[in-house]
Amino acid sequence: MSDPNSTRRVVIASFIGTTIEWYDFFLYGTASALVFNKLFFPNFDPLAGTMAAFATYAVGFFARPVGGIVFGHFGDKIGRKSMLVTTLMLMGVATVLIGLLPTYSQIGVWAPILLVLLRFVQGFGVGGEWGGAVLMAVEHGAQGRRGFYASWVQAGVPVGLLLANAVFMLASSMDEEAFLSWGWRVPFLLGVLLLGVGMFIRLKIIESPVFTQAKAEDAGPKVPILAVLRDHPRNVLVAMGARFAENAFFYIFTVLVLSYGSQQLGMPKATLLNAVLIGSAVQLIAIPWFGALSDRLGRRPVYLGGAFFLMLFAFPFFWMIESRQTVLVILAVVIGLIGHAAMYGPQAAFFSELFGTRVRYSGASLGYQLASPLAGGLAPLIATALLDQSGGRPWSVAVYLIGMAVITLVSVWLAEETSRKSLQ
Repeated sequence: MSDPNSTRRVVIASFIGTTIEWYDFFLYGTASALVFNKLFFPNFDPLAGTMAAFATYAVGFFARPVGGIVFGHFGDKIGRKSMLVTTLMLMGVATVLIGLLPTYSQIGVWAPILLVLLRFVQGFGVGGEWGGAVLMAVEHGAQGRRGFYASWVQAGVPVGLLLANAVFMLASSMDEEAFLSWGWRVPFLLGVLLLGVGMFIRLKIIESPVFTQAKAEDAGPKVPILAVLRDHPRNVLVAMGARFAENAFFYIFTVLVLSYGSQQLGMPKATLLNAVLIGSAVQLIAIPWFGALSDRLGRRPVYLGGAFFLMLFAFPFFWMIESRQTVLVILAVVIGLIGHAAMYGPQAAFFSELFGTRVRYSGASLGYQLASPLAGGLAPLIATALLDQSGGRPWSVAVYLIGMAVITLVSVWLAEETSRKSLQ
C-alpha cells in the first residue's frame, strides 16, 4: 500500500475530479427539467416536451455501460490513472459543446440530434470515470479504512450536483428572456475552467500500487470483461440490484422533483433548487460518515438500512412535497438524500471488493453502470409518465420506488460481506 500522504493526495484528486465530472453530468439533468423542453422541443406541449427532454437525459445513462466496458477493459490492462485523465477530457469537451449548441429555432431538428450525441459522449465518459476514481481510492487505502476513503469519491457526486444547481440557479435568476436566449449557456461554458483544474490535479497522482503489483505478477485475462462474466456473474447481478433503489430514488429526489414541483404544483423553481442544494450539502457530510460506518459494521448492514428506510419514506416524501410548504419540501429532499447516502457511502468499496484486481475495473464498472439506464436513467421518464396516467397524483411513483427498493434489499441480502476481504 502507498503511504498515508499519497493516499490523501489520491483521495483528494479523485474527489475533485469526480466533482467536476458530475457537475457536467448533473448540469444536463437540471437543464432537462427546467429549460431544454422550451429550447429543443418547442413544438411539443409542456408535458411531451418535458418527457422528450428527459428522454435525451436518459441517453447518457444508456451510454454509461458502454463507457464502463471500454474504459474498464483498458483500465484493467493498462492502468487506472490514464483512464481517469481521458474520461475527464471527454466529459469536459462535451459539456462545453452543449453550451455552444444552436437551438431548435436556429437549426431545426439538428439541434435535438446534436444534443443527444453530446449527451451520449457525456454518458460514455462518466461510465468509465466512476470505476477508475473509486479504484484509485480503494486500492491506495488501508484495509479497515477503504469504505471511508472510497466514500469521498462518492461525495464528489453531491458536490457536483451542488455546483450544478447553484450555478444554474444564479443563471435562472436573470430575466427569463435573457436566460432562454443565452443565460442557460453560461453554466455549461464554465466547464472549460473546471476541466483545466481537474486535468492539472489528476495528472499529478501516482498509479494504484495494488494494480501495479498485480500487473507485475500476472498478465491478467486477455479480455477482462469476459473473465468477469465467466467467473463473477453473481457479483455483477448483486451490484446491479444494489444500484436499483439507490439510483432511482436519487434522480427522483434531485431531478423529477424540479419538474413536478414547478410544473404540476406551481412552486417557485428557486424553492425546489434550494431544497436540492441544501440536501446536497448535507450529503457531503452524510456520505463519508456512512462510508466510515460501513468499515465498522460491514457494507451489508449499512446498505440494507438505507434501502429499507427509503422504502418506508416513498409515500411520506410525496406527501411532504405536495404540501407546497417550503420547510417541508426542503426537509423531504434532505431526509431522502440522507437515506440515499446510507447506500451511496459504502457502495464504492462494496462493489470494488466484489472483484479481483485484474478484473476489478471491468467488474465494478459493469455492475454499477448496467443498472444506471434501468434505474436512474429511466426514473424521471417513468415517473413523469406515471404522474400523467394517474392525473398528477404521485402514489404511482411511490409504488414504483418501493419496487426498486425491494430489488435492492433482496440483492444486498444475498451478497457476501466484503469489508474484511484483502484486495490482493
